[in-house]
Amino acid sequence: MFDQIVLASGNAGKLKEFSRWFARRRIEVLPQSHFNVPECPEPHPTFIENAITKARHASKHSGKPALADDSGICARALGGAPGIYSARFAGENPKSDAANNAKLSAELAGKADKNCYYVCVLALVRHENDPQPLIAEGIWRGVWQDKPAGGNGFGYDPHFFLPEPGCTAAELDPETKNRISHRALALETLEKKIDLLYPQP
Repeated sequence: MFDQIVLASGNAGKLKEFSRWFARRRIEVLPQSHFNVPECPEPHPTFIENAITKARHASKHSGKPALADDSGICARALGGAPGIYSARFAGENPKSDAANNAKLSAELAGKADKNCYYVCVLALVRHENDPQPLIAEGIWRGVWQDKPAGGNGFGYDPHFFLPEPGCTAAELDPETKNRISHRALALETLEKKIDLLYPQP
């Protein structure tokens, strides 16, 4: 079993969440910036393809096992959009959570169906050419709320309303979110797969 893993992301929020989870296994999570990993293209139309590509890229440049997270929000009334384009839904220069949220609110204005869900796909490779990447998916269902609420979380969280417990994702405390989110669900699945390969003593 490895004791370090590279996170194929520069997102500080994700680094914090993953570090907290992997600490239970005494695995240190290092940001890819620690190894000067260049930005990886994400040319694929699916979460899973982009996650695998990013994991292999980070492993190649760091020489270490790597974990990639490709995630986003999907609105049912928009055929799954913004999907893989969630981080840059309102444009690339610069990427902006506020602009992305405003655009999705505009797109859903007048739509009767406000159902949406977060998707997280994790890909873990032990080395660049790992023939068996460990893949895990988590889906977290909610309803789009036009008016933002809450100061926690990031991305679309202030608009992502959860019928249970009756608040937005941004109103949850970090401990609760890390237990029930799409990322938590994906990590739970990933943990089971890791245990099959590396049983705990």
